[in-house]
Amino acid sequence: MIRSAVQADGMSLTALSIQVWLHAYATEGVSDDLAREVLSTFTPEYFREIIADPDCRLFVEVDGENLRGYILLGLDSPCAEKNYGGVEVDTLYVQEHFHGRGIGRALLDHARGSAGDRLWLTAWAGNVQALGFYRAYGFTDIGTAWHEFEDQKYENRILAYQAN
Repeated sequence: MIRSAVQADGMSLTALSIQVWLHAYATEGVSDDLAREVLSTFTPEYFREIIADPDCRLFVEVDGENLRGYILLGLDSPCAEKNYGGVEVDTLYVQEHFHGRGIGRALLDHARGSAGDRLWLTAWAGNVQALGFYRAYGFTDIGTAWHEFEDQKYENRILAYQAN
């Protein structure tokens, strides 16, 4: 079931985010800089603020009380590449145990139903699984963005989706 996130989801969103983020980005182990980044980004307070922000939409996929994935939309996040309009998919995370079950696709479908058929996102260039998923959904690569923290610079691909 997909529903809007509520304040009570904060702890589960935090735990799921840390798990998914580390699985995707700590491919050579957990370094201090990666640990600081993930632990300072994904906190219950962060999710409380997101849920209360009128410029964001946060939808969760749950089975009973168990959170399996979520999608965070930024309604006021302009895409820097090629003046592409639309709504940003800030984060789409599905717990690894549930990959291949259609949850990511269902969350994207829900986002389109909520925010329209023009979406864009950035994905780490090294996350081959995510890039393949988005391309299979119909996203196209439209450029490069960089994520920087602690003197590190990571290439991201900008992907855009527009229904025909």
